[in-house]
Amino acid sequence: MPSFKIDLQTAVVFVATAPEPKLINKKTGERAMDRDNPSVALSTVGLLVSDEGEGNLYQVTVPETGIPEGLAPGTPVRVTGLKARDWENTFNGEKRHGISFRAIAITSGV
Repeated sequence: MPSFKIDLQTAVVFVATAPEPKLINKKTGERAMDRDNPSVALSTVGLLVSDEGEGNLYQVTVPETGIPEGLAPGTPVRVTGLKARDWENTFNGEKRHGISFRAIAITSGV
């Protein structure tokens, strides 16, 4: 499925939830790995993006190599390469769909 770049040039972005390991299987604890670099694990970071009077919370997947140490809620950040992609799958006979967000890196500071 195609992905779409998200322009954050005029947005203010803060960490809403600290990075957590992205899991493929919660029962076994198996980590999700980057498709482009299979030796790099993925994490999920909650970001509050505020632009033009509107704020949205996004759960963004980022390679661990693109996340600085000690990234904490409330920290203003810059996001590199944020993209959105729609997805659809069937789980236990039920169709589900949504939008996933992925970034190359998150850096602290504005």
